Amino acid sequence: MIKLPKNKQLILFDGVCNLCNTSVQYVIKHDKKDCFMFAPLQSNIGKQLIKTYNIDPKKTDSILLFIPEKGIVSKSTAALKIASKLGFPTNILSVFFIVPPFIRNWVYSYIAKNRYKWYGKKEACMIPTPKLKSKFLE
Repeated sequence: MIKLPKNKQLILFDGVCNLCNTSVQYVIKHDKKDCFMFAPLQSNIGKQLIKTYNIDPKKTDSILLFIPEKGIVSKSTAALKIASKLGFPTNILSVFFIVPPFIRNWVYSYIAKNRYKWYGKKEACMIPTPKLKSKFLE
Protein backbone atom coordinates (compact mmCIF):
# COMPACT_ATOMS: atom_id res chain seq x y z
CA MET A 1 0.00 0.00 0.00
CA ILE A 2 1.05 3.58 -0.60
CA LYS A 3 2.59 5.35 2.39
CA LEU A 4 2.13 9.11 2.43
CA PRO A 5 3.57 11.54 4.95
CA LYS A 6 1.22 12.29 7.84
CA ASN A 7 -1.78 14.50 6.99
CA LYS A 8 -1.18 14.32 3.22
CA GLN A 9 -3.59 13.36 0.47
CA LEU A 10 -2.59 12.23 -3.02
CA ILE A 11 -4.07 13.73 -6.17
CA LEU A 12 -3.86 11.38 -9.15
CA PHE A 13 -4.28 13.20 -12.45
CA ASP A 14 -4.05 12.57 -16.17
CA GLY A 15 -0.44 13.50 -16.78
CA VAL A 16 -0.89 14.23 -20.49
CA CYS A 17 -4.01 16.41 -20.14
CA ASN A 18 -3.41 20.17 -20.40
CA LEU A 19 -6.47 20.97 -18.27
CA CYS A 20 -5.33 18.51 -15.59
CA ASN A 21 -1.78 19.89 -15.56
CA THR A 22 -3.09 23.45 -15.27
CA SER A 23 -5.32 22.34 -12.41
CA VAL A 24 -2.36 20.71 -10.63
CA GLN A 25 -0.36 23.93 -11.01
CA TYR A 26 -3.31 25.86 -9.53
CA VAL A 27 -3.54 23.49 -6.54
CA ILE A 28 0.22 23.70 -5.91
CA LYS A 29 0.07 27.51 -5.95
CA HIS A 30 -2.91 27.67 -3.56
CA ASP A 31 -2.08 24.73 -1.25
CA LYS A 32 -0.88 26.98 1.58
CA LYS A 33 -1.32 24.24 4.22
CA ASP A 34 0.72 21.77 2.12
CA CYS A 35 -2.03 19.12 2.14
CA PHE A 36 -1.45 17.52 -1.24
CA MET A 37 1.02 15.37 -3.10
CA PHE A 38 0.64 14.44 -6.77
CA ALA A 39 1.16 11.54 -9.14
CA PRO A 40 0.07 11.00 -12.73
CA LEU A 41 -2.48 8.24 -13.28
CA GLN A 42 0.07 6.83 -15.76
CA SER A 43 2.76 6.45 -13.04
CA ASN A 44 3.51 3.22 -11.18
CA ILE A 45 1.81 4.62 -8.07
CA GLY A 46 -1.22 5.63 -10.11
CA LYS A 47 -1.45 2.18 -11.68
CA GLN A 48 -1.00 0.52 -8.28
CA LEU A 49 -3.86 2.51 -6.70
CA ILE A 50 -6.11 1.91 -9.71
CA LYS A 51 -5.48 -1.83 -9.35
CA THR A 52 -5.83 -1.83 -5.53
CA TYR A 53 -9.19 -0.05 -5.69
CA ASN A 54 -10.37 -2.02 -8.73
CA ILE A 55 -10.87 1.04 -10.92
CA ASP A 56 -11.30 0.47 -14.65
CA PRO A 57 -8.49 2.53 -16.24
CA LYS A 58 -10.50 2.79 -19.49
CA LYS A 59 -13.27 4.55 -17.58
CA THR A 60 -10.99 6.80 -15.55
CA ASP A 61 -11.44 10.23 -17.09
CA SER A 62 -11.26 11.86 -13.69
CA ILE A 63 -8.87 13.08 -11.12
CA LEU A 64 -8.72 10.73 -8.18
CA LEU A 65 -8.11 11.82 -4.61
CA PHE A 66 -6.50 9.21 -2.37
CA ILE A 67 -7.20 9.89 1.30
CA PRO A 68 -5.17 7.29 3.24
CA GLU A 69 -7.71 6.63 5.99
CA LYS A 70 -10.72 6.70 3.64
CA GLY A 71 -9.68 5.42 0.21
CA ILE A 72 -10.33 6.95 -3.21
CA VAL A 73 -12.85 9.59 -4.20
CA SER A 74 -13.33 10.72 -7.79
CA LYS A 75 -14.98 13.17 -10.14
CA SER A 76 -16.78 16.18 -8.66
CA THR A 77 -16.44 14.91 -5.09
CA ALA A 78 -12.65 14.79 -5.44
CA ALA A 79 -12.54 18.24 -7.06
CA LEU A 80 -14.70 19.77 -4.32
CA LYS A 81 -12.75 18.09 -1.50
CA ILE A 82 -9.54 19.48 -2.98
CA ALA A 83 -11.06 22.95 -3.39
CA SER A 84 -12.29 22.92 0.21
CA LYS A 85 -8.67 22.72 1.45
CA LEU A 86 -7.27 25.52 -0.72
CA GLY A 87 -8.43 28.49 1.30
CA PHE A 88 -10.48 31.52 0.40
CA PRO A 89 -11.92 32.14 -2.19
CA THR A 90 -11.46 28.69 -3.79
CA ASN A 91 -12.89 26.91 -0.75
CA ILE A 92 -16.25 28.59 -1.42
CA LEU A 93 -16.71 26.05 -4.22
CA SER A 94 -17.48 23.46 -1.53
CA VAL A 95 -20.99 24.98 -1.43
CA PHE A 96 -21.62 22.80 -4.52
CA PHE A 97 -21.70 19.75 -2.22
CA ILE A 98 -25.41 20.64 -1.83
CA VAL A 99 -25.93 19.73 -5.50
CA PRO A 100 -26.74 16.00 -5.81
CA PRO A 101 -23.70 13.98 -6.96
CA PHE A 102 -25.44 12.66 -10.08
CA ILE A 103 -25.84 16.25 -11.34
CA ARG A 104 -22.32 17.36 -10.32
CA ASN A 105 -20.80 14.25 -11.88
CA TRP A 106 -22.75 14.70 -15.12
CA VAL A 107 -21.23 18.19 -15.52
CA TYR A 108 -17.79 16.90 -14.48
CA SER A 109 -17.97 13.97 -16.92
CA TYR A 110 -19.04 16.23 -19.79
CA ILE A 111 -15.98 18.43 -19.25
CA ALA A 112 -13.70 15.41 -18.75
CA LYS A 113 -14.96 13.77 -21.95
CA ASN A 114 -14.12 16.89 -23.96
CA ARG A 115 -10.92 17.96 -22.16
CA TYR A 116 -8.49 16.90 -24.90
CA LYS A 117 -10.59 18.54 -27.63
CA TRP A 118 -10.97 21.80 -25.69
CA TYR A 119 -7.61 22.05 -23.90
CA GLY A 120 -5.26 19.77 -25.82
CA LYS A 121 -2.97 16.92 -24.83
CA LYS A 122 0.77 16.57 -24.23
CA GLU A 123 2.94 13.80 -25.65
CA ALA A 124 4.27 12.88 -22.19
CA CYS A 125 3.56 13.52 -18.52
CA MET A 126 4.81 16.79 -17.10
CA ILE A 127 8.14 16.71 -15.30
CA PRO A 128 8.11 18.74 -12.09
CA THR A 129 10.77 21.36 -11.53
CA PRO A 130 13.43 20.51 -8.92
CA LYS A 131 11.66 22.91 -6.51
CA LEU A 132 8.35 20.99 -6.85
CA LYS A 133 9.80 17.47 -7.05
CA SER A 134 9.12 16.75 -3.37
CA LYS A 135 5.37 17.15 -4.01
CA PHE A 136 5.32 14.40 -6.62
CA LEU A 137 5.42 10.64 -6.14
CA GLU A 138 6.89 8.58 -8.96
